[in-house]
Amino acid sequence: MTDLLEFGRSVLATQPFCTLLGIELTRFEPGQAELRLTLKPEHLQQHGFAHGGLVAMMADSAIAYAGGSKLGDSVTLEFKLNMIRPGIGEALIARGEALSVGKTQAVCRCEIYALQDGTEKLVAAGQGTLAVVGRGG
Repeated sequence: MTDLLEFGRSVLATQPFCTLLGIELTRFEPGQAELRLTLKPEHLQQHGFAHGGLVAMMADSAIAYAGGSKLGDSVTLEFKLNMIRPGIGEALIARGEALSVGKTQAVCRCEIYALQDGTEKLVAAGQGTLAVVGRGG
């Protein structure tokens, strides 16, 4: 395990909502992040697939970790998410990538996949902007 991954996991452990949901940081490198959530019945909506708010939470986290790995202590300013198909399966996997990183902001993208029987299917795609905490406004 890398020092950056250990650091990322320690930050995740301080976020009560993420720990309540069961989100795990599985990869954390400069400009890249991957998070995983094993789906439970309480994560599902009335049709039996991952709740849209949960998919959005995974997107926000992937964007934040990908950009934050290069930007430092930062928060999400905004993000857009396109839902593509229902999140049906055993787990959700969120992958984020920093596209552009400046001194006070980063633009990132993410993809959310549902893992079912060893196959990943794209559930949602998004893009967002992060801002450094305490600088830039």
